[in-house]
Amino acid sequence: MNFSENGYSTINGRAEASFTERKSEFIGYIAHVETNDEAVNFINEIRAMHRKATHNVYAYILRDGNTSRYSDDGEPQGTAGVPVLDVLTKEGLTDVCCVVTRYFGGILLGGGGLVRAYSHSAKIAVDAAERLVMRSCVPMTVKVGYELYGKISYVFPEFEVRTEDTVFAEDVTLKLLVLSEVSRSFIEKITDLTNGSAIIETSEECFGNFA
Repeated sequence: MNFSENGYSTINGRAEASFTERKSEFIGYIAHVETNDEAVNFINEIRAMHRKATHNVYAYILRDGNTSRYSDDGEPQGTAGVPVLDVLTKEGLTDVCCVVTRYFGGILLGGGGLVRAYSHSAKIAVDAAERLVMRSCVPMTVKVGYELYGKISYVFPEFEVRTEDTVFAEDVTLKLLVLSEVSRSFIEKITDLTNGSAIIETSEECFGNFA
């Protein structure tokens, strides 16, 4: 599947894109989903929007339960759902659901033509979406004096630290996301740079966007 304990790629929110092939209109929809119920709800939502469509083909991949499913929705077997799933897999995505709606234009595309059309629909939907690179990280709150703020900030790029928030009050308080594999080294570095004066609090590991 398209994820590991250290991270995975997904999309933010939703996106859509469409094109026409031999008078058939193909509309690709993609959404971030995290459970089977969320995927099914998204599929049903698109179906409801396009009740008169000839086909509403779908595929989805979830981290939850290591799940992947697809449907040709009446197209010849292997010409629709599988190509959509293949695109999601090759793009390295998980926690995503893609639905491709087709309005038949009266001209048959043949098996190869259908595979190309559904693959293209999924690809342009993926390309329209905002990509997220989720990596295992440790949320940290670091409080330092103003005189040390610039000194510690200078090393953030070395550790790929993501700054989520900065509060300038009596001291400077930074809310950070630090990659799990370098979190100990980062704490040691900040402690050394500030001669132990930095107040560092950590939270439980989670996945954060490092795109």
